[in-house]
Amino acid sequence: MIAAAYLAAEGFETILAEELSRRGVAISLWHGRLALSPDPPVQAAWALDTWAEPREIEAPTVKSAADALRAMQRNWAAYGAGHHRRMALIGERLPPVKAPPLTFPCAAPSSHLGGWTLLAPDRLLASPVKSSPFVNGECQFVQDHTRPPSRAYLKLWEALVRFGRWPLAGERCIDLGAAPGGWTWVLAALGANVTAVDKAQLDPRVAAMPGIRQHLNSAFAVTPEPVDWLFSDVIAYPDRLLVLVQRWIAAAARHVVCTIKFQGPTDHDAADAFAAIPGGRIVHLFHNRHELTFLWQAC
Repeated sequence: MIAAAYLAAEGFETILAEELSRRGVAISLWHGRLALSPDPPVQAAWALDTWAEPREIEAPTVKSAADALRAMQRNWAAYGAGHHRRMALIGERLPPVKAPPLTFPCAAPSSHLGGWTLLAPDRLLASPVKSSPFVNGECQFVQDHTRPPSRAYLKLWEALVRFGRWPLAGERCIDLGAAPGGWTWVLAALGANVTAVDKAQLDPRVAAMPGIRQHLNSAFAVTPEPVDWLFSDVIAYPDRLLVLVQRWIAAAARHVVCTIKFQGPTDHDAADAFAAIPGGRIVHLFHNRHELTFLWQAC
């Protein structure tokens, strides 16, 4: 019996398996990057997507597979780890899922989306309920290849879309570890007032944008104060970063978006400590590498 399935980002299967083991969740089989479990679904930060109600369905023909999916609901996203030709034939019999790249700022897709795959040519696994509104958890954007000074802006775009909110014009933001300015560029483009904190200078094009003030200093030397938004993409050990974030929350920051970066083995204890902060959650973004993103808002 398969009670839950967890989709790992490419190359992060081992880390997801470690997290699930810590949660007491067994993995009975890997289907590509999809971890199949006999245990009820749990919150898994390292899963791009979690299938919460998977059902195994006998599907001896392409038509029977498509009919079974359509009988459950309309919209389905396919995850293929094999049997690609047969999956394509099944997909042709399903209503097309329109998932064009997002243009930021925007809300996440709101239409109900299930996930399915073929475990064998005649055996379907389908979950009408999954955690991510994106196809296989992949949040894709219409990219800007000219203005941002780095690709870090994609990570912040995704974090804010998944947060379901972003800074409004005139709101005060602190961006820790800002240089060269990928996140600062996002915030200034939204019309926010940004204090960019880093020992290094911002890219001159970003520094010239309205509403930006550079503060050449260490992120850990800045005295926390009330702000609308605290952002951090600073490189630091997770336990040290946790103390920093807690200080800013205590100082009445209203929202926090923070990257938890891991150097060497994944510090699952530190990740759990972030997740335990009331009002917060941790996620592995599609645009994250060996890192998690912490999202928090004041109650």
